[in-house]
Amino acid sequence: MEFASLQDLYLHLISSAIRRCICSERLCRLSVLLQRSPASDPPLVRISISDTGHGNCIQEFQDLKCPVEGILAETWDGIVYVRTTNISDPEISCYQLNLKENVTTRKPIRLPSNIKHAVKFSGTEVCLFVSESVDVLLAEINCLFHQILILKVPNIAMEVVADGQDTSGSLNDAVFLENLFSGSSFTASTLDLLKLGLEDFVLRHGSSSMCNSCFPNRDELKSGGGMVCEDKHKITKLVVEAAVVIGEISNLTNNCFGAGCSDTKVLCFKDFAPCSISEAFLKALTFIDWKRHGLTLECAINQRRHALLKWEQTPLSFHIHIVVHYYHKLVANATPVVQQTRFDKKLISKAVQLALEDFKNKHAGFLLSVDNLKISRFAPDLAKAMAGLVLYSNDMDFKKECLAILGLQPHQSGGEVVEETIKKKIISVIEKNDQRPQGIKEVAHLLFKDGRQKLQVVDNDNEYCMDDFDPMNL
Repeated sequence: MEFASLQDLYLHLISSAIRRCICSERLCRLSVLLQRSPASDPPLVRISISDTGHGNCIQEFQDLKCPVEGILAETWDGIVYVRTTNISDPEISCYQLNLKENVTTRKPIRLPSNIKHAVKFSGTEVCLFVSESVDVLLAEINCLFHQILILKVPNIAMEVVADGQDTSGSLNDAVFLENLFSGSSFTASTLDLLKLGLEDFVLRHGSSSMCNSCFPNRDELKSGGGMVCEDKHKITKLVVEAAVVIGEISNLTNNCFGAGCSDTKVLCFKDFAPCSISEAFLKALTFIDWKRHGLTLECAINQRRHALLKWEQTPLSFHIHIVVHYYHKLVANATPVVQQTRFDKKLISKAVQLALEDFKNKHAGFLLSVDNLKISRFAPDLAKAMAGLVLYSNDMDFKKECLAILGLQPHQSGGEVVEETIKKKIISVIEKNDQRPQGIKEVAHLLFKDGRQKLQVVDNDNEYCMDDFDPMNL
């Protein structure tokens, strides 16, 4: 596995620490410490990424590789220092590795170990020294953490701490701490946590503070989720989770999305870390039947850190947010291993599709299919015609029974009331039929609860017959 930038390496080291914490099944802490080393020449910054998860992980670094030449070589010498121990080990093992060496011939250099003195704990610390500004590093890593928090891993508290004297003379003492220890987090599924994390990310637009201009409260956001699993290995199973969050902007003149912007950003995570968008991932998004959810995809654009979906027609106040997490889940008592996760287009498409279906089932009226959107446009005219049949009848018993079927009282026989009630019932039927899973044939929902009863009234002037009425069959 080769890294083209230090940012990609940081992501990998942080995601590896998260996996070790998840594997430990205990409350864990993940810390990133940035500390300037004034004694070095040229001045360097020590980056320490430590966790209290499953230890003895030196094999995870065996296939890591970085370019020998280029900008990366000017800021980092390729050396990483690793200290790791498992809970049953009597000592902390220390190593030095040069990631610029050939992977096939590289051997970790064993350094003197540290005795644990009968104290039981596990954990790993990875250190490297880079020629960078503490301010720049702090901004980069904070940005990475705010994305990672979308996953809301329940058993990990995460922190970023920076201290030391920068070249500008300013004293850095910045702390970012996210404590995820809560009873509700432990009982929630990973998919529920992903939806909750995406909602938080949308509310604060990826920063550390909430935005009160676009979404004053969480109730204005609606979400859905989908998950697919595939067992391919004895120690892991492939999992793809997708979450969809939709929000309607209440204040169009004062929002952060920009006037007329209805594009959708799709964030992608692979193995507990944000990842760049691949062509396989982009194609998976184009395979989705968006029209079934009332959306017509104009194009999908690779923006490296996210995919951008452009729609042909979407309300300006209607914003869709999507996140996909693609990872290998360790089975019980398995040791973390380095495993290259390859995107599966079918699994990604299916997970997003399930998330959209889940959203529709929970929130009636949203994401109606293109066909049903066209049908719903005729609801007002159909309701007006049906209301006229009822209101202009000379048979008072007929009127009374129609009002009863509509759930109205005799004093509610005004034209607007009857018409609006019928329109709501028609739209409700359209929404319920739209929620049926694709390919499954069921008896269509009825306009009235007792719609199977034949209602036929004959008077001197009119004859009406309403038998098994279903507007979807018109």
